[in-house]
Amino acid sequence: MGRLLSKFKKMKTLILNGNIVNEAEVFRGSILIEESKISQIFRTEISANDFNDCKIVDAKGKYILPGVIDDQVHFREPGLTEKAEIQTESRAAVAGGITSFMEMPNTIPQTTTQKLLEEKYELASKKSIANYSFYIGATNQNIDELLKTNPRNVCGIKIFMGSSTGNMLVDDKQVLAEIFAKAKLLIATHCEDEATIKKNTALFREKYGENLPIAFHPKIRSSEACYTSSSFAVELSKKFNTRLHVLHLSTAKETELFENQTLAKNKRITAEVCVHHLWFDDNDYEKFGSRIKWNPAIKTENDKNTLLKAVLENKIDVIASDHAPHTISEKNNSYFKAPSGGPLVQHTLVAMLEMFHKKQISLEKIVEKMCHTPAEIFQIEKRGYIREGYWADIAIVDLNKKWKVTKDNILYKCKWSPFENQEFQSKVTHTFVNGHLAHENGILDESKFGMRLLFDR
Repeated sequence: MGRLLSKFKKMKTLILNGNIVNEAEVFRGSILIEESKISQIFRTEISANDFNDCKIVDAKGKYILPGVIDDQVHFREPGLTEKAEIQTESRAAVAGGITSFMEMPNTIPQTTTQKLLEEKYELASKKSIANYSFYIGATNQNIDELLKTNPRNVCGIKIFMGSSTGNMLVDDKQVLAEIFAKAKLLIATHCEDEATIKKNTALFREKYGENLPIAFHPKIRSSEACYTSSSFAVELSKKFNTRLHVLHLSTAKETELFENQTLAKNKRITAEVCVHHLWFDDNDYEKFGSRIKWNPAIKTENDKNTLLKAVLENKIDVIASDHAPHTISEKNNSYFKAPSGGPLVQHTLVAMLEMFHKKQISLEKIVEKMCHTPAEIFQIEKRGYIREGYWADIAIVDLNKKWKVTKDNILYKCKWSPFENQEFQSKVTHTFVNGHLAHENGILDESKFGMRLLFDR
């Protein structure tokens, strides 16, 4: 009988005596996980001897964070699996402390119908070790499909407004107005003005031909192109009171469009910045070339610094990755042939922790922008915080464990990183996804898959 009972005992894990970073404070504490949820948080030092029935994870000297929620990734499946797959990229994400992701619709086929959307969810349920959600993509013709989207189990609608690298451009102003007027859930936008980009491309192509230096990328995909489109999105949102989330801001000027007087969870208009726009600037093109070619483009040092200031002042609400891998052979092409985008999920959190070491941002602010606020503005159910009763999505980091990014420790399918040869001072040592220890000191346990995110809407 005793053996039978033990079989049904709840699986318990105790994260012992670490520094918990949560809800604008850092305190010494421990976390008891029962099955998939956080059952108890202790604010005093406790002894492992009092918990004989638990797996003990000693976090002494380390920092315990909520799992990172990345609201913008491109995992390339289906149809572009030579670049990446849900399985490979979710592994890299979990190794980097990301426990939940929201993936974009510019795959092949494009995720523009309810049927194709559910097929993606089915794929993820059998492949992803992180929690997942998928945007449905807007086109000039699919508003009926968009309006069928269930706000309870889909993160949002993605609109490539003004520009798209996956032929998903929505440029019909009447269609845009209709989507903004009728959408019942969050709209996330990529904002670059296609007309401006085409004009700039023609000018530079005429002057330099096909061998245009990569340093002209931010001149082609200019600040003007970004602001023209993002200001139009904000205008539409205000006109129709639509819930708008502007992705990957890249310019100082765009930060003027957003306010910090309202709590993020109550804003109708929010904004995101990605790590590469906080880390690199146009001085880096000479060294990194097309490896740092993104859309929107990395721009000036002033843009980079102003974006960080906007994060610290709460004009920008979320820090994400825009993880978008391509093969290295694709990236090594000439300017016009090299695709935009690069792999980032394994290194997003440690890059931000490096900025903490440089005293550019606090641990509390990193957690706010990468964990709390994504959960708040998307209204994700019981994630993004270290709270009793919440899903046990947790990252443990050692702030004093130096390591260098090399080909041998890169987990992306594409096997390269813009951070290659970068030495980081911090390392993610453990990642729990729904209470499951999915990553421990570089070893991944793929015996459990992540869950579909649900939303309190």
